[in-house]
Amino acid sequence: MTSTRTASAATHAADCSAAEWTARVELAACYRVFAQMGWTELIFNHITLRVPDDPAHFLINPFGLHYSEVRASNLVKIDTAGNPVGPTRHRVNPAGFVIHAAIHQGIDDAHCVMHTHTTAGMAVACTRAGLTMSNFYAVNLANRVSYHDFEGVTTRLDEGPRLIRSFGNNKAMILRSHGLISHGSTVAEAFVWLWTLNRACEIQLATASMGAEILPIPASAWQDPARAGLQFSPQNAQAVFDALRRAVDAADPGYQY
Repeated sequence: MTSTRTASAATHAADCSAAEWTARVELAACYRVFAQMGWTELIFNHITLRVPDDPAHFLINPFGLHYSEVRASNLVKIDTAGNPVGPTRHRVNPAGFVIHAAIHQGIDDAHCVMHTHTTAGMAVACTRAGLTMSNFYAVNLANRVSYHDFEGVTTRLDEGPRLIRSFGNNKAMILRSHGLISHGSTVAEAFVWLWTLNRACEIQLATASMGAEILPIPASAWQDPARAGLQFSPQNAQAVFDALRRAVDAADPGYQY
């Protein structure tokens, strides 16, 4: 597996810097992880990543491709307005980058931004209460999830500052009536925040569907920040993402090219 990745980098060394290529391979792997998990929305939604040695530019999926078709080589490098940088035969969806651009520009360590429209995430986003402290995963997110009120289809640039204010110091946010979003200093960090939030929403949705009385969790079990999940540490977040990436490698390592 290591030799395959090394060969992949060598094959494309002339196309971009080594740092950018490494980022491309990691981001393409993340798109494939999302595809395996069913976190897709036809050809819509995005995961974006700053180019490490060119922080004014970002990598995004080609518009029109399913996440399972994303490769390191077909990711598109764009500027803050969503315009392609350099030659590419692929389209991008500038309107879809509005949310991502605001977060990348407004939060210094938001190197990776992820947005989903999963059924569970959207269902919880459509409830007045939002995420409730009713399950193990929700407890890990106590006081760590922000909310942003729905302002319509996100295409207006003036919504950007309000998005940043809504995020505050948190890494995960529920876009009311819309979906889930996270950011992180690494792909792995953004992923574990999004996964934990989505998993909490899945359990909340499943529990509500049973129509049974929900067992309350005492505040003492979730108000202490020290009880937060271990998955949020940088080492554990990376280990989680690496494990999922190995599964993607085993299924189809072609994303690396």
